Amino acid sequence: MERPTRKPNRLSQYDYSTPGAYFITICTKDKQCILGSVVGASIARPATVTLSAMGRIVEKAILQIPAHYPAVTVDQYVVMPNHVHLLLQIHTDESGRPMVAPTVSRIMQQMKGAVTKQIGQSIWQKLYHDHVIRGENDYLKIWQYIQSNPAKWQDDCFFVPDA
Repeated sequence: MERPTRKPNRLSQYDYSTPGAYFITICTKDKQCILGSVVGASIARPATVTLSAMGRIVEKAILQIPAHYPAVTVDQYVVMPNHVHLLLQIHTDESGRPMVAPTVSRIMQQMKGAVTKQIGQSIWQKLYHDHVIRGENDYLKIWQYIQSNPAKWQDDCFFVPDA
């Protein structure tokens, strides 16, 4: 029996070290809710994510990306109970020339690897989803999506907070 052909995850012939913005989504293995829980919104405050110990390790790894890759910034991110959204940007130098930058794949591999090493086992699905951002409207739409993601959370998984 033939297996269905898997849709490619990446744009063919695209250089993922090209300066620009990238929207990345990484999921935990089997979509386990191990990174935290969403605390519901009220009139006085928006929904927020309370991170577990693993979630705090993930957040720390995200915040360290620019230290490892000076050409890369993390413009926006959210660590959700079973996935992570990142808005990464690869920059040019002052004269507009591309800086030496890793590929998005290398950044994700290193970040996921750092988390795995600290936790002692992999918590990630094998692949990740990416979207090459095409213009300011696309960027702003994704920024808003990431920012509002906790408020849209449908709590369909069980999370046990750290003791």
